[in-house]
Amino acid sequence: MMHPKTLNAQVVALAIALSGLLAQPAFSQTGAVMTTAPAGLYQALGEKPGITRLVDDFVNRVVKDPRIGSHFKDTKPAALKESLTDQFCQLSGGPCKYEGADMKSAHADMDINKGHFNALVEVLQSAMDAQGIPFAQQNRLLALLAPMHRDVITQR
Repeated sequence: MMHPKTLNAQVVALAIALSGLLAQPAFSQTGAVMTTAPAGLYQALGEKPGITRLVDDFVNRVVKDPRIGSHFKDTKPAALKESLTDQFCQLSGGPCKYEGADMKSAHADMDINKGHFNALVEVLQSAMDAQGIPFAQQNRLLALLAPMHRDVITQR
């Protein structure tokens, strides 16, 4: 029998892969790939206060993660938190406006490979679990973020 954590990781990997194939991307003014937010996702994430808590937890975890923390060594955590909060808020259908760099420009010189990207997703899942975000809502947010892998992964 498969361990529940392994099964969970496989389900999420499948959801991300499928969302990358099925998503109908649109482009924002910044050039970031965006998809239409599922109805109610912003509310399910706890609106701006909930998203802020999630991003705080996520960034605190990601900068300490031994697999990918080095990618954030020159990043100011407060600025990253603010940018990600706006991005997650906008993607989930909230009133925020993400005005940061497009994903391709932001990650161009970071030498990110598929393993790094997957580690980031795992850290985000852990933060969402810790914040009590239900699995279905986690998948809805991940489906919006998944198409960005094409611009974030710079090392094939």
